Amino acid sequence: MTPRIAVTGATGFCGAHLARAAARLGLDVTCHGRRPGPVGRHLPWDATRDDPDLTGADLVVHCAAAVTDLPPGHPAEAHQHAVNVTGTRRVLRAAAGRPLVHVSSASVYDPRTTATVLTEDHPTDAGHLNAYGRSKAAAEHHALAAGAVVLRPRAVYGPGDPHLLPPLLARARHGLLPLPGPDIPLSLTAVANLTDACLAALGLTGTPPWPPGAYNIADPTPYRRDTALRHVLTAHRLPARITHLPTPLARLAARTGRIPGLTPYTVDLLTRGVVLDLTRARTQGFHPRHTLADYRP
Repeated sequence: MTPRIAVTGATGFCGAHLARAAARLGLDVTCHGRRPGPVGRHLPWDATRDDPDLTGADLVVHCAAAVTDLPPGHPAEAHQHAVNVTGTRRVLRAAAGRPLVHVSSASVYDPRTTATVLTEDHPTDAGHLNAYGRSKAAAEHHALAAGAVVLRPRAVYGPGDPHLLPPLLARARHGLLPLPGPDIPLSLTAVANLTDACLAALGLTGTPPWPPGAYNIADPTPYRRDTALRHVLTAHRLPARITHLPTPLARLAARTGRIPGLTPYTVDLLTRGVVLDLTRARTQGFHPRHTLADYRP
């Protein structure tokens, strides 16, 4: 029988890519969300209201999330918690022991560290710079306790990305792209690599299913920040010049809102040289195939 895979958040960036990839493999795809997904059958679901109907599903991938970068105390933080934490608990309850992959984020890691390479054992219980990181850390706590596979990508990019690159590209359209701090090494995650990891973790790509636990997911090797962004600018045919703002000045601008779209979280993302250790995923036979060289808008 054709396996049926349930994908939550299939109208979102990562969920839509996953739903299409699962359909290309010949799986029976069911998309759970407020709107129909790009393929398969739609079952309406609101993460803040009720459990998803997973009747007939053999496999589950939970991609649904509220990803907005909210400042502390923002009124929408309660909604983000309801989607990311309570919604995850609803999915886990409905899955009732089915194989489940929970798409988390490297934003769960405590940023107060001098480590330049992060393993999955790095603390996730404090230090988060926004409500997104806090809520994703709380959500994956429940997922790990339930025996799920938890994937932690960092800075997911690719066609249709609505979050990571658009603010940078908007500033670059004026011919200048100011970046906080000096050039650094960092891990990025092509959405195609994240999609491949979801399918591999469920045993759908020729290797055994992954044991429950957390796994870092990223491109094969880290990038230099400025080189990566120059590649993106070229792909978008934007001849912008990269300049560097002193980090303290960038942090002040982020706190005061003087540069639109620049927040303490984005400053941290662009100034802290975080490289993810991929050993645990590679031990399961996962070898990311996609890089920025494949990137097309």
